[in-house]
Amino acid sequence: MIIGKVVGTVVTTISHPDYKNRKMLVVQPMMVEGEKPDEDFLALDSTHAGIGDTVLVNREGNGARQVLNNPDACVISVIVGIVDSVSLEY
Repeated sequence: MIIGKVVGTVVTTISHPDYKNRKMLVVQPMMVEGEKPDEDFLALDSTHAGIGDTVLVNREGNGARQVLNNPDACVISVIVGIVDSVSLEY
């Protein structure tokens, strides 16, 4: 699981049946200061998240398929929660 920020949406005219009319969003991983930033990635939305939302993403294929309740789905990343706040203490 990772925390990220939704930075965009993907619009398709045809989508895979496993996606079950869910939105596909572009997520930018959040990093601690000094860490090398990871690249943005695509994730299916199961929470009605939108651009600017901080989200919790399951980026493990088997867990993502369990969220979708489809063991054969062709998906790796699913947004499973919207995060209200993040606090780090060193």
